[in-house]
Amino acid sequence: MLRLSGVTKQIGGLTAVNRVDMRVDNDQIVGLVGPNGAGKTTLLNIISGILPLTAGTIEFCGKDITGMKADRICHKGIAKTFQIAESFPNLSAQQCVMIGVLFGNHNAPSMREAEKTAIGIMEEVNFPPEKAATLTRNLNVVELKRLQLARALASNPKLLLLDELTTGLNPKESREAVELIRKIRDRGTSILIIEHVMSVIMGVSDRIVVLDHGEKIADGRPYEVVNNQRVIDTYLGDIDAF
Repeated sequence: MLRLSGVTKQIGGLTAVNRVDMRVDNDQIVGLVGPNGAGKTTLLNIISGILPLTAGTIEFCGKDITGMKADRICHKGIAKTFQIAESFPNLSAQQCVMIGVLFGNHNAPSMREAEKTAIGIMEEVNFPPEKAATLTRNLNVVELKRLQLARALASNPKLLLLDELTTGLNPKESREAVELIRKIRDRGTSILIIEHVMSVIMGVSDRIVVLDHGEKIADGRPYEVVNNQRVIDTYLGDIDAF
């Protein structure tokens, strides 16, 4: 579904992403891990069109999307969440999801259809129905994360990019998030997820890619990666912790 070839991003004199080759297959969850500053979020921002790349190519569903703007990439079928869960502060939660339904792809539903679709997606991500009319500035972190996910799903993506979805969640909320990620994949959406909680990544990923200083240092099945000595030395530390 997604193929990166030699993707590089230079920011001033810093090479934030350095010649990364990577793929995400159909119906697959790929975990993206590495130390802080490894280039993980930068890579997701490149894939989604938020940042232009310096070199390399990106193919999605067999088509070259290198250099496309974020709105066109979204319409192609790639949606993204962000590390910091923010939304339109003066709109209600339901209105924010309706924006994704109305403008996230090439469909042109009526307002009534968009409202119905938004309600269904919010139910799917376990957003509290009593908060649907609440302004987003009055939502807590967990509610904002679920809303952000709902808004991304509203564009009906083929590939979902998740940037630290479980950060700030307690263990119970994290387990619920993992089950939701699996459910999204099972309905036919591939997922590329950044996550620092290794128990989450290990439990949900079909493959794991590890970045360090912008370079890919490992790519494989979860237990292959966590037993890779270079990954242990640069990121994981004591493997017995996992």
